[in-house]
Amino acid sequence: MESIITAKFGGSSLAEAGQFEKVKNIIESDPNRRYVVPSAPGKRFSSDYKITDLLYLCHAHVQQGIPFNDVFDIIAARYKEIVACLILKHKELKELDIDSILNVIKKDIGSGASADYTASRGEYVNGIILAKLLGYEFVDASEIIFFNKHGVFDTVKTQAAVKEKLLCKERAVIPGFYGAMPDGSIKTFSRGGSDVTGAIIARCTSSTLYENWTDVSGFMMADPRIVSNPKPIDTITYRELRELSYMGATVLHEESVFPVREAGIPINIKNTNKPEDKGTLIFDDTNCSEKPSTITGIAGKKDFTVIAIEKHLMNIERGFCRKLLAILEQNEIHFECMPSGIDSVSLVVEDKSIASKLDDVIEEIKRQCKPDAIEVYPNMALIATVGRGMSRSKGIAATIFTSLAKEQINIRMINQGSSEINIIVGIETDDFEKAIRAIYSAFVN
Repeated sequence: MESIITAKFGGSSLAEAGQFEKVKNIIESDPNRRYVVPSAPGKRFSSDYKITDLLYLCHAHVQQGIPFNDVFDIIAARYKEIVACLILKHKELKELDIDSILNVIKKDIGSGASADYTASRGEYVNGIILAKLLGYEFVDASEIIFFNKHGVFDTVKTQAAVKEKLLCKERAVIPGFYGAMPDGSIKTFSRGGSDVTGAIIARCTSSTLYENWTDVSGFMMADPRIVSNPKPIDTITYRELRELSYMGATVLHEESVFPVREAGIPINIKNTNKPEDKGTLIFDDTNCSEKPSTITGIAGKKDFTVIAIEKHLMNIERGFCRKLLAILEQNEIHFECMPSGIDSVSLVVEDKSIASKLDDVIEEIKRQCKPDAIEVYPNMALIATVGRGMSRSKGIAATIFTSLAKEQINIRMINQGSSEINIIVGIETDDFEKAIRAIYSAFVN
């Protein structure tokens, strides 16, 4: 079977000319890297701008009747600097008329181009530059990535277009983040959508591996901003990735998992600045070996409110929980989790979604459900300990609870999903960082 690697490079990997050189070396080190998906230039340093943010700002200026020349000049200068630096070593880039490309984009934005078109030009220009640098063909994503009339990704049409226009090309660069609507207008994925594009290309080309190159060497067992030098995660299943990503681990765009997961294509998260590092390999749940004595990772999120409801004989009252969820739905509030007992149930919701509606929700619960007691616990944080072998390991929960008790951290809520690959605890927001460090130390040290 022919090996095909689709490689996606993030904004930090293509922020300036030196990074382009690193990307070129990485791609050329393996001839199987045939399809490349670039993001727009990211930040070069902490106070720098992301090109996509500046493009959105240009669009906002036009919409408000404010001149956008100064903002666009910053964008143009970034691209011109990248090309000018690369030309010093790669003379073939002299053929690239970057000024004309930028002038067309500036004219389109000034003429009232859509926000999606405007934002997509960051990836578009980076794709043209990278294709020229590599000697690969440039394939505009609008020619092979399609959405239906409702703005939903069109799998069938995209698959057919990739087969017709891309698979016949030995090597190609396809800009990430966007595609086309049925009328030909540009439509973007949500922010971070270049990950999605990369996964779609990997799936449609039947790639054997999807590489996602960024500025970190894969997933860590905990947030390095909280835990000093956490251990890397060498392998992780899609289910574990989903759990950790949902709880705040943001190395990879969540939606990008699904196209390759369905096709059984593994993902390798790699570091452009340290290509020799192993990174994290993400693979299908059915092809994993259990590691019952270890956990995979710890992640969490702050700023939740818990609504705790008690009612005698709740368990035999038909429709009780349905009423609760209907109240949330009517108020356009989604719940994070819903741990329950025989006579009690708790609704865990994000502060930002319920803050202005809390009093109304409480009154509605009292009116419709007639609880014996209802308590509200603000300033809550959730921490998930995730591991595919947890259900077959003894003492995992005890280790978590003991580690928190030793740090005098009070557990306000405990929840374990039916899949038994995670245990979630609710604690006071003020104890968040201390709790993550305590759990990590209990399993790793």
